[in-house]
Amino acid sequence: MKLVTFEHDGAVKAGTLEGDTIAICDDGPDADTAVLQRIRSGETGPWPPIATVSVDAVRLLAPVPRPLRDIICVGKNYVAHAAEFHNSGFDSTGKEATPSYPVIFSKAMTSIVGPEADVNASLDPTKSVDYEGELGVVIGKTARRVAKADAFDYVFGYTIINDVTSRELQKRHNQWVIGKGLDTFCPMGPFVATKDEVHDLDALELVTSVNGEVRQRAVVKDLIFDIPTLIATITATATLLPGDIIATGTPAGVGIGFDPPVFLSSGDRMDVSITGLGTLSNPVV
Repeated sequence: MKLVTFEHDGAVKAGTLEGDTIAICDDGPDADTAVLQRIRSGETGPWPPIATVSVDAVRLLAPVPRPLRDIICVGKNYVAHAAEFHNSGFDSTGKEATPSYPVIFSKAMTSIVGPEADVNASLDPTKSVDYEGELGVVIGKTARRVAKADAFDYVFGYTIINDVTSRELQKRHNQWVIGKGLDTFCPMGPFVATKDEVHDLDALELVTSVNGEVRQRAVVKDLIFDIPTLIATITATATLLPGDIIATGTPAGVGIGFDPPVFLSSGDRMDVSITGLGTLSNPVV
């Protein structure tokens, strides 16, 4: 099942996507949280439809436009990206190129936007905006002290996240919250796919393009710390709640990996695709 939140006929609605058709399942006043509430309910059966509409007749929003909490993010989680970041001059995290333990930070929930929404690069006074295509993991039930062997029992599904970043702000503040939490800097979507939709997680390929030029290409198997390790690490000391989202890290090929760095500017277009999870596209303004 692929869960979506969208605008149609001037109202926010929620439902499921199948091919080019959306089944409208919630068109009430709280439809902007309907996907989140569906995740939190633990319901895994079909979502009863009210009506159907063509996907071409709607504007897709982030599938979870208003999560309960900030996005949980993982830094330096592909070997080649860890190296390019470490060597870029923008890494203020320490001497270690490849981390010995997962690097965990958060990204403001207020930065979330949906597919085709503008990413406002003008909000970054340093003009150092960069892209980071990532696999997002959606938690399905309360998780505390989860063993790696049981981690997937707590996964509801998957989505695409673009962890857009101001590199200078990230470096300047010696941590990543400010440089990654700017408004519009967290595109998400186009849908949340339940985990039964993904048959070979390790084989999922992530591809990021800027203006049609492929910049990033990797498979999930290349993660330094896999999804069970991330869930076990986070829940060893903190509780994950249903609807929490983990952005699992970005592969090599970001703008600071170029010499000199290549930052985003108004008029650019980013496309992040993951096998079976669609394509998340956003223009830069």
